[in-house]
Amino acid sequence: MKSMTGFGSAAATVSGGRLVAEVRSVNARFLDLKISLPREHASVEGEVRESVQAAIERGRVEVSVRREGAAKRRSRVEVDLDLARAHAEAWRKVQQALGLSGGVDLALLRASGSEIVRVVDAPVDPADEQPALRRAVSKALVAHARDRAREGAHLRDDMRKRLDAIDGLRSDCMREAGRLRGHLAERLTNRVAALLGGQAPDPARIVQEVAIALERSDFTEELTRLGSHVDAFRKLLREAAPVGKRIEFLLQEMLREVNTIGSKAGHLPVTQAVLAAKGELEKLREQAANVE
Repeated sequence: MKSMTGFGSAAATVSGGRLVAEVRSVNARFLDLKISLPREHASVEGEVRESVQAAIERGRVEVSVRREGAAKRRSRVEVDLDLARAHAEAWRKVQQALGLSGGVDLALLRASGSEIVRVVDAPVDPADEQPALRRAVSKALVAHARDRAREGAHLRDDMRKRLDAIDGLRSDCMREAGRLRGHLAERLTNRVAALLGGQAPDPARIVQEVAIALERSDFTEELTRLGSHVDAFRKLLREAAPVGKRIEFLLQEMLREVNTIGSKAGHLPVTQAVLAAKGELEKLREQAANVE
């Protein structure tokens, strides 16, 4: 079981620095994914998105990749031969017009200006860095999964304790269900006696009224279903696959059973157990909101 809350980061070396990938997430009902990459690597956003979707089922997830250090640029020397020819032809015209001796050589062309020979910086091809970017994102997702698993283990331990508490309260209600017949008989006898002004009530009538009251207040079926839901919950906690949505459904069913027990019982010890169980269910619901 994994939490939806987690963080992971990793870096990969590139020319002139490194690419740092970070993955952070919080709980959400569905997968809400936001990706931020260096502009020159925008072409691989779809690939990164697929990687994240394969690793994370739901949650609000932010994936960012940033560059640390300036990217080194490749330099090359370019010669503008047309410009060189134009300069050489211009100097020859000056030589002829003024009757100067000598010739046009490299020194003269170099003195003519820096535009003839120039150094040009070319940026690194993004494709050369993309393997490093993929490695950084992949390692960040692994670290993120490890962090979510650690938090998920804490959630699982807490949920198990609360399920044990609910199961204990269910056992208390089962014992009270066995005592309920005597409690109802005593309560109905006292009420009838009060109405009859102290005269002894008809025992057969009392038995009939107790039977009707027991049928209306019987909550053993709800207790059985609640126990089944607790067992199913415990099985989900042992699964490695995402179970958050199934846990949420089980909690709804468990709350339904507990509410029905409370409405049927009308018996103080059971009412107290129901209130305590509702408190545990509310804590479980809060925890389940963080489970993937």
